Amino acid sequence: MRLTQDPIQVLLIFAKEDNQSDGFWWACDRAGYKCSIARTPESALECFLDKQQEIIVIDHRNSRYFDGEDMCRSIRATKPSEHTVILAVVPRMYVLLCFRFMENSSITACYNELIQIEHGEVRSQFKLRACNAVFTALDHCQEAIEITSEDHVVQYVNSAFERMMGYHKGELIGKELTEIPKSVKNCADLSDTINAFIKKGKEWQGVYYTNRKSGDSIQQHVRITPVIGQGGKIRHFVSLKRLRCTNENNKQVLFCFVFTESHSFKCKNRRKDSVDVKSITSQSSDAPSLQTRRNSSMARIHSMTIEAPITKDGLRRLSGNEYMFSKNMNLSHSHLSVPNTINDVPPCIAQLLDNEESWDFNIFELEAVTNKRPLVYLGLKVFGRFGVSEFLNCSEATLRAWLQVIEANYHSSNSYHNSTHAADVLHATAFFLGKERVKGSLDHLDEVAALIAATVHDVDHPGRTNSFLCNAGSELAVLYNDTAVLESHHTALAFQLTAKDSKCNIFKNIDRNHYRTLRQAIIDMVLATEMTKHFEHVNKFVNSINKPMSEGSDCERTANIKNFPDNQTLIKRMMIKCADVANPCRPLELCIEWAGRISEEYFAQTDEEKRQGLPVVMPVFDRNTCSIPKSQISFIDYFITDMFDAWDAFAHLPVLMQHLANNYKHWKTLDELKCKSLRLPSENNN
Repeated sequence: MRLTQDPIQVLLIFAKEDNQSDGFWWACDRAGYKCSIARTPESALECFLDKQQEIIVIDHRNSRYFDGEDMCRSIRATKPSEHTVILAVVPRMYVLLCFRFMENSSITACYNELIQIEHGEVRSQFKLRACNAVFTALDHCQEAIEITSEDHVVQYVNSAFERMMGYHKGELIGKELTEIPKSVKNCADLSDTINAFIKKGKEWQGVYYTNRKSGDSIQQHVRITPVIGQGGKIRHFVSLKRLRCTNENNKQVLFCFVFTESHSFKCKNRRKDSVDVKSITSQSSDAPSLQTRRNSSMARIHSMTIEAPITKDGLRRLSGNEYMFSKNMNLSHSHLSVPNTINDVPPCIAQLLDNEESWDFNIFELEAVTNKRPLVYLGLKVFGRFGVSEFLNCSEATLRAWLQVIEANYHSSNSYHNSTHAADVLHATAFFLGKERVKGSLDHLDEVAALIAATVHDVDHPGRTNSFLCNAGSELAVLYNDTAVLESHHTALAFQLTAKDSKCNIFKNIDRNHYRTLRQAIIDMVLATEMTKHFEHVNKFVNSINKPMSEGSDCERTANIKNFPDNQTLIKRMMIKCADVANPCRPLELCIEWAGRISEEYFAQTDEEKRQGLPVVMPVFDRNTCSIPKSQISFIDYFITDMFDAWDAFAHLPVLMQHLANNYKHWKTLDELKCKSLRLPSENNN
């Protein structure tokens, strides 16, 4: 192993001291192992659970004091024993080769012995061989990689790290990170922020300054991933680092893009889990120019350090067909350089956000070009357009900090319920607020509440449904009495995060009455996304809004809505409900991407339910048998059609309804052809 290892711990379980126990004790002393001795099964189990030794030696020569096999079973029944080697001391007459096997001609007994050896020593040797391959791959990886212990002691660095930092690995391994010189360019509390994040087992990514051995300060894009090990504790931290480009260098490492005549992003051989880069000179002759126009609300977006983790791209298995997660996020567009000042926004992001008012806006392109942090960028643009900062009387810096905190608390590991989904719902909500009849029916406070509700509506979503949490007896389900568990948690956490730090408290400057009204509206809208009351909300909207619309003029109808706050509440509920499940009304390629993501999340839940022996809430979402087209058809028929018919009758949304018809036809075609995946196999191969 190339990783340095802490001293081995050994537990001796001997009922009484004798020459054999003394032999092991002194052998441990000679080898530098930490040794403990237990005299009874109870004390032995207590000692093991406390220290989790790597090797246990059990005296099995005499059963008068305790049964060695029972002792072994008790230890194996604990979770920390997964990687523990147990050795039984038996009388000399029984020792044959490496293992003891009592004579038994039973095929079952022979089979069990072979299986035990396979899953023990053989598997351990296999893991050792695999480790050599893994470390060879790490040494040839282009990203700088650093592995530390849970105490932040450096245990491994690869060759790329040595080249980047100018150190030899022998100068770093065994040292604490605090012993390595740090750059003074980082914010004073950045280290505390990172530690607070990763100690919770969450991945952190962002920009960090560090010093080379020569003393030069460099800017890196860093991703730190906690590794959960024995006993469910964090045992290591893996850091991936790459240089972040600066305009001081004659040669820069820039994100590589190609701008097409149609101004749309096309898929082009994107490398998974890292950004494709290209070395060019500062004056690139073949780089097409982009418009430099910026919206004032976007002025300071790119200067911030984002602490939200980013998800790994990967291959998802869907119903026997290979589905590439986020395959339409591949980018090949004009050069995205790091801005020199806080007033300089990358052209590719500004170019994308110029189109954010369109329903066909591609959120996945924004997800890719912002390194999986679309909510902050889109949020600043949309909130600026609707005058949210002015209404709340807060600075743009406070709003930006709030968006960062909210996005950091979305789980990037979720294939669907992540910050990209939140950004998508925010975009849909803003689009609906721009429709004439919606705009005329709501006040400015309603608009602000709707945008905030859309932003936070799934914060800290665990990627599992309410039913799963209730069946599993989760702490949240107990806290909220099995009622609207997630929706209650999303709103409560959002307000907790907001009030926790004045730097991100967007409500700190509004008066109490405005705050209470705004808070109640936000809570009501988020709770409306809970699907058990879906038909109740839709029916109330139809009966209280749609039906009266057939009587009187537009002015009278709008006045009637504004004069009755309950009607405004129904509109806001309907609006966020439609925004939350608008995927079937998006352009076909976006619809397919969302269908793949939600299916994968449901597949993962079904897998976990089976592993834990819980009731399977959605049996149709078994990755081995599920027909995605059928599931989409059922969802559209059961939930979407009637709701969007009613919403279209009020807000007038012909583009959405056309997309819905086209997408429904796509799923029906696949179903009629007995295809269970997102596309026909011939399309998957293209």
